[in-house]
Amino acid sequence: MIRVEKLDVAFGHGESRHHVVREVSLSVARGETLGIVGESGCGKSTLLRSLAGLERGWTGRIWFEGREVEKVRGREELKLAQMVFQDPYGSLHPRHRIGMALAEPLRAMGYRDDRQRVLQALRQVGLPADFANRFPHELSGGQRQRVAIARALILSPPILLLDEPTSALDVSIQAEVLNLLADQREERSLTFVLVSHDLAVVAHMCDRVLVMKDGIFVDELTKNELQHGVAHDSYARELFDASFLPGLMQREQGF
Repeated sequence: MIRVEKLDVAFGHGESRHHVVREVSLSVARGETLGIVGESGCGKSTLLRSLAGLERGWTGRIWFEGREVEKVRGREELKLAQMVFQDPYGSLHPRHRIGMALAEPLRAMGYRDDRQRVLQALRQVGLPADFANRFPHELSGGQRQRVAIARALILSPPILLLDEPTSALDVSIQAEVLNLLADQREERSLTFVLVSHDLAVVAHMCDRVLVMKDGIFVDELTKNELQHGVAHDSYARELFDASFLPGLMQREQGF
């Protein structure tokens, strides 16, 4: 479903040039959930934004469903992959009602502004139809993130890109959102790429995990290896030792 070859991203010029992603390659099978973990600033969100078409200053090659996509994408290419952002409040326009936020992708892609489709999108993420008339500040953090997921799914993309989708939520709400994502993945046969620093979230959601450091992948782990704290690289081992606190596996199982 996804193939990336030698993706490279750098910002600035001369002495101020910052090399964020360094010729990384990866592939994701149809229906698979790939996790990408690493400390802040390692390049994982920039990689995700490049896949989404939000970051255009990259070199390399990207394919979705066997079709190569360019830095500047047309409507059909943009519909292949949609993104759910970290901050469910910042990603929604504060002066737009929820119905308008959900209808915006439809209008952008040339579809008729279909209110029934908006209401169906709300129902699919477990929200009542009257939420279409509310503003983002009238919703809880978990409800806002459900809206963000509905907005990402309203165009029926085969790929969902998830940038720390639960890190801004209370732990009690995280499980609800993750279970919603898992249900949607199963119902729609979606392919996920999930960026997170929370190894319990990654262990729960992902089939395979890439560990990123300074813009490159230093380790690749199966779900079983991640759940048991097995790492092949010294940095990955340090990352896990710092993250696998007592009760982590109980948290993962609780999801």
